[in-house]
Amino acid sequence: MAVPKRKTTKSKRNMRRAHDALTTTNWVEDSHSGEPVRRHHIDLKSGMYKGRQVIEARD
Repeated sequence: MAVPKRKTTKSKRNMRRAHDALTTTNWVEDSHSGEPVRRHHIDLKSGMYKGRQVIEARD
């Protein structure tokens, strides 16, 4: 059975958890509609991506 030889300090424990934080999503304002949209994602309402119509718009 594996048993730790020494207690893990708060500092070392927290260093290990340094990458577990939640990341924020990047939202920008759409230049045509003014709605917040995620970068590098297709707008499903209008079907636009980078100023081009890539899919048919939803009604």
